[in-house]
Parts: sequence; structure tokens; C-alpha cells
Amino acid sequence: MLSKDQIKNRVHNDVDFLVGIRRHLHANPELSEHEHKTAAYISQLLDSWNIPHQTRIGGYGITGLIEGKNPSKKVIALRADMDALPISEENDLPYKSLNKGVMHACGHDVHMTCLLGAVKILNELKNDFEGTVKFIFQPAEELVPGGALRMINEGILENPTPEAICAQHVFPDLEVGQLGFRSGLYMASSDEVNLHIRGKGGHAAIPDTYDNTILAAAQILVDLNKVIAENKSEKIPTVLAFGRLIGDGACNLIPSEVKINGTFRTFDEDWREKAHALIILTAQKTASDFRTTCEVVIDKGYPFLINDDKVTGIAKNAAIEFIGKDKVKELDIRTTVEDFARYTQLIPGCFYRLGTANS
Repeated sequence: MLSKDQIKNRVHNDVDFLVGIRRHLHANPELSEHEHKTAAYISQLLDSWNIPHQTRIGGYGITGLIEGKNPSKKVIALRADMDALPISEENDLPYKSLNKGVMHACGHDVHMTCLLGAVKILNELKNDFEGTVKFIFQPAEELVPGGALRMINEGILENPTPEAICAQHVFPDLEVGQLGFRSGLYMASSDEVNLHIRGKGGHAAIPDTYDNTILAAAQILVDLNKVIAENKSEKIPTVLAFGRLIGDGACNLIPSEVKINGTFRTFDEDWREKAHALIILTAQKTASDFRTTCEVVIDKGYPFLINDDKVTGIAKNAAIEFIGKDKVKELDIRTTVEDFARYTQLIPGCFYRLGTANS
């Protein structure tokens, strides 16, 4: 059986090596669906450790098995995401991004490094534990519909099927050395709400000759927030927000169309569907009051994320044993999103947080 000291000693010996891996990954970020160099680097490391693996799953995804004694006893999956964000890095560091306009600003470089370290150590100690660890390096977490769905469609949860799956995410609200857990509902579903209002444009000075698409857009936003507020349950956190409104007119010119884009997030599938219907009905009715039309397109994004009570409890207790109870924290529910939810809709899982805050 693996001991805490065995693992700690291996980690201590590999710290500098893993820091080098993380800095290489940070300096060479790649956007969603373009992670070919990242995948090649991971594959090269796995080859150097003599760990068999498969590549090009769901894009640039990678998976493999670390089989301990009695490998069929249980199968646990560990997942890390691979993609970076379209953000310019302004840090002045030796390992600053070399890819202009692209940065590992969401910590996926850390996630990959941690999983690589775990895979390396588990492979070295595979005669000391029972069961099988399936590792998953997943592309395109940042781009809907997400790399998880593509990997699932290509059989990532088969041959063998994991009994549980775990993943972590860096979290600046926790100090370095702390871990955070939450059982049950943790992160929201997310849908893009796209509104396209159309009418007859015209000169502002002659109101009888145009349809006021700008006023219609403003009233639609008010009415949508009102109808969601009136129908939502206080027990189900819900967010409806709009961050983009384009009406390409002028100070004295009413445009013939206005486009609005926003997000809807919640934690209940029945309410999610009901809210979609309310958004469509309300937007179209309000638009008609202004002699305009409103086309509503709602693009469903990631589902809400559920942490299994049993799996999360096991992971949390292991963390307490490993780093101490004072460093293991309880997390609040969040309306951010994560495509790891695709896995937890199918098998029990635990998505926990790795503290990164320091002075």
C-alpha cells in the first residue's frame, strides 16, 4: 500500500524537474483546438517514462493507464486541461509566454504539470497500489462545446470505464498549500443568449417613419431581467446578464437592427429549460410592442457541475491526512463554469481547488 511518506519523498525529489515542466508549458501556450505542440511535449515525456498512451483523442487529447497490482479491482480517472487563453502576458518573467497574444492565464499549465507529476510517481510506485489510474489530458476546455464532450464521444470513459473521476483547478482565493472541496452542486450551467432585433431604421427627427429598435432593445433587457427575477426560485442561484449591445446607428440615426449577447447560468435543468422558454417568449413579445421583431438564439453550453458526495468525501479525507485539516477548506457554490461537468453528468466525480495565493 502506498504510504504518505513514499509519495512525499518522490514529490520532493521531482520538484525542480516539475517546475521546469510547468515553466516550459507556461512559455509555450496554445489556444483551444491548437494544442499540437503541447500534446507532443506531453507524449514525449510519457515516452521517456515508458508509459504507453494514446494520442489524438477528441482533437489533441491524450490518455493512458497506470496499472497497479490487481488492475481490475478499481479504475480511477484523473483529468487535466491543456488549452490557453487569447490574452497577452504582461509579466516580465524568464518563462513569459513566447506565443504573442496567448497566455496560460487560467492555470492549465499547472494542471498539466500536476497530472504529469502524479502519473510519473504512480508509474514508479505501481507495485505498491491496487487498481488502475486512467489519466486524461483534455484539449479545448475553454471553447464550447468543449473538449470533454468530444473525448467522451470518442470513448474516453470506456475500456475501461472509471468508477470515479477527479480534477483540480488553481484558485487564487486559497493560499498556497491549501485545498478546497465542496460536495453536491458546485458550478453552474452556462448558455449564450443571442438577440437580434430588427425594424425599420430612420432619422431620429421623424419618429413616425421608423421603428425604434434602440428603445425596443432597452425594454427587452429590462423585461428579461424582470421575468427571470419573478420566476426563479430563491433556492436555485441564477444569473442573467448581457455584456454586449451593438446598434450601429448615430446620434440622430436609428439603426434597422440591434444585436445583444449575454449569458444565462443556473443549477437546475428543469428551470434552465423553463427560463429559456421565458427568455424567447418575453423578448419576442416586447419587440412586437415596438413594431419590431426579435430573433432569439440560445446556445447551450456546459451543464452544471455536481461533486459526488462519496468521491468528494474520500478525496477530502485524503487531503486532510496528507496536508492537515487546517489547510483543507470548504468551498462556496460558484456561477462560473467548467466542462469537467460533462464527466460528472455520467460518472461520480470530484472537482477540487488548489490554492495559489501568496504575497
